[in-house]
Amino acid sequence: MVAEALTNIARHSEARQARVSLRYERTGLRVLVQDDGRGGAVPGSGAGSGLDGVRQRVAALDGATRSDSPVGSGTTIEVALPCGS
Repeated sequence: MVAEALTNIARHSEARQARVSLRYERTGLRVLVQDDGRGGAVPGSGAGSGLDGVRQRVAALDGATRSDSPVGSGTTIEVALPCGS
C-alpha cells in the first residue's frame, strides 16, 4: 500500500515532499501517507484512480482507507489495518 501510494505521488502529484508514518495501536496498524502536491485526487474518477488500487488492497486485508485531497493542498491517505495479538 505504501509503495503504491508513493508511486502515485511520484507519477501524478508534482509533490516536492512526501511523508510516511506508521503507528501501532491497540486495534491495529495505522498508516499515514501525505504529500505536498497539487491534490485533487478523487477515487474512481480517473483523476485519482490510483487511490482505488490502494483501497482494494487494504480492503482485502479487512482494513479501512480514508483519503483527503483538496485541490492545491496535497493528498493524505490514512489506512487502518487490523493486527492480531
